[in-house]
Amino acid sequence: MPQAATQTKAVRSRIKEGSPYPLGANWDGLGVNFALFSAHATKVELCLFDDAGEQELERIELPEYTDEIWHGYLPDARPGTIYGYRVHGPYEPKAGHRFNPNKLLIDPYAKGLVGSITWNPALFGYQMETGDDLTFDERDSAPFTRRSRVIDPAFTWGRDRKPHVPWEKTIFYETHVKGFTKLHPAVPEKLRGTYAGLGNPAVLDYIKSLGVTSVELLPVHAFVQDDYLQEKNLVNYWGYNTISFFTPARRYAAVPDFAFSEFKEMVARMHGAGLEVILDVVYNHTAEGNEKGPTLSFKGVDNASYYRLMPGEERYYINDTGTGNTFNLSHPRVLQLVTDSLRYWATEMRVDGFRFDLATILGREPHGFDEGGGFLDTCRQDPVLNSVKLIAEPWDCGPGGYQVGGFPPGWAEWNDRFRDDVRGYWRGDSGLLPSLASRITGSADKFNKRGRKPWASVNFLTAHDGFTLNDTVSYNEKHNLANGEDGRDGHSHNLSNNYGVEGPTDDEAIKAVRTRQMRNMMATLFLSRGTPMLLAGDEFARSQGGNNNAYCQDNEISWLDWEGIDEAGRDLAEFTQRLTILREALPILTRGRFLSGAYDEDLGVKDVTWLRPDGEEMSTENWTDGGAHSIAVLLDGRAQASGIHRRGGDATLLILYNAYSDLVSFTLPSSVGGVGWTRLLDTNLPDSQEVGTWEIGDRYEVTGRSMLMFVLKPEETEGDEATKMERSYQHVMQAFERANIESVRFAPSAT
Repeated sequence: MPQAATQTKAVRSRIKEGSPYPLGANWDGLGVNFALFSAHATKVELCLFDDAGEQELERIELPEYTDEIWHGYLPDARPGTIYGYRVHGPYEPKAGHRFNPNKLLIDPYAKGLVGSITWNPALFGYQMETGDDLTFDERDSAPFTRRSRVIDPAFTWGRDRKPHVPWEKTIFYETHVKGFTKLHPAVPEKLRGTYAGLGNPAVLDYIKSLGVTSVELLPVHAFVQDDYLQEKNLVNYWGYNTISFFTPARRYAAVPDFAFSEFKEMVARMHGAGLEVILDVVYNHTAEGNEKGPTLSFKGVDNASYYRLMPGEERYYINDTGTGNTFNLSHPRVLQLVTDSLRYWATEMRVDGFRFDLATILGREPHGFDEGGGFLDTCRQDPVLNSVKLIAEPWDCGPGGYQVGGFPPGWAEWNDRFRDDVRGYWRGDSGLLPSLASRITGSADKFNKRGRKPWASVNFLTAHDGFTLNDTVSYNEKHNLANGEDGRDGHSHNLSNNYGVEGPTDDEAIKAVRTRQMRNMMATLFLSRGTPMLLAGDEFARSQGGNNNAYCQDNEISWLDWEGIDEAGRDLAEFTQRLTILREALPILTRGRFLSGAYDEDLGVKDVTWLRPDGEEMSTENWTDGGAHSIAVLLDGRAQASGIHRRGGDATLLILYNAYSDLVSFTLPSSVGGVGWTRLLDTNLPDSQEVGTWEIGDRYEVTGRSMLMFVLKPEETEGDEATKMERSYQHVMQAFERANIESVRFAPSAT
């Protein structure tokens, strides 16, 4: 057990008044300005440590208090200075105050941390052994907690430029810094699982070859390992337990003391490959838990300001997050901390966007969710934040927490309705044709308002929480025993189907159905309007053995097994690449207009037509037929492409969906200006590289549980001048040929 640090009678540092701005510990080349917000503190002590961060050398009272900010300037402090705070004030839990100067606190604006947290009763502001949070604990927490560290932010970015991928061209790729490269054979062993490993050229070459544009990383803010997991020999793998909003997690750095510079180098390398970096951020709660949780930072700095407390019962915390506390973004200084953090990552660290965990909470005011709330309004008007990608996870567990489609213009949102309706449709659930039609055309029922575009719907089949794509077609039930909760954790509503055997099987017929269903869902994802998000590993059929809540599995359950990818996995990856190449060549799938299905008299065009397998238009009766599982959609490339009222010149597409288990015969319909239909994709023939064209009126026998896409072959124009339709068709066919030639760049083993 660590021994208590000894306070020495060192020569006192020369303290000056300093400035209340900027907050945090900031080096100006001559010294360090320290500034800490606390509205209810009576005194703040700055604690300085030796270079090892083990011995407390002195405590310096910050001399000035301006606009609720305590501040002072140390001319002899430098980058590398290790420090913490002890904050004095009332310990009155019933009034919401939990000040305890015996607890060393992390600076809320710390840019670097040293050490680790060792769970010990001294970390708690009350006498933990009693279970009574009204008691007061006098033990020093310094030996058991992290210290803050002053950094020098200087970094040579060279020619780094943000890719600025347009929304309509964006494809997200969700992954985990450690899990992606921990078993990667091309990454040197000492760099596996690190920022440097993720920036390895072979890794980036693979990601780029898939055709994705934006790598979305699970949380990299410094977070805390939960003691209840450590007691079970498990860890917090995902990282949704933040304690420092400005500090990159040291555990992902090959050289932990320089995590901030290693992270920047990773970003620079990704930008060099043309890839954006998106961070999954957790500003809705912290690692300090409820009234029975530890005092690590915010709780001891100013509990009543940083957290939402129960009105009239301020001893207790509002728990809209399900984690014990809720960050109080209604407070201007807390709102400032969050937006300062976002700007820091967008400017100093040069990330390209953020995905907000439980984002409904960020839009909550005391009266409930408000799309005009302080945080959401701040993001809209901020010149930095309104220029990066902002993605909401639009739900929480509080009242009125489900807000898909409820965020303001400028935001994109995870659309779980896409996941559920597409999974349900391909599983064969009844009555889902209307829902499928909405999901594959941008979910206008959710997003077509206030000038929002189809890209606002982030479409996904799977994410870090839940089954992988492979497990969705391999397991009927979750298998979470490894999590140590007797299988009680994780969601039971998985919309999955094992097709005859639970888990792995040698049955070739079952394996064929599973593989085709993965292709069906993958094709639906990439050939729908909206912004696709692919979970890393789904492209080669990664499995977690049926675990749908692997938050605590920092092991082979979660890590991508690169050397275990078999031929079927490689084939699925090649199929995924084919989809991204075709999507890029088909602007009709990414246009910024929602489809209406109405006939435009002036242009003589209907943007979308829904067809039965016999080629006739769907009627109201057909839409309400719960037993119908097959449909075709015709997307007319002549439809208005933008706000300018004129005909478009895109290629016309016909996409066939058959979720029946048996073959269905589809009649290929007529379309203005076309002489036939050229097949681009058949999930039953994934490796087909032949160009096949069928005449108008031909019947195509669609295999059970499969999906096809055709492009309209236009009439040939006499002379040298090709029409827009012809040029668009030629462009698509060139992409088809490119998809036949290119391959996913799986990395060779490291030498």
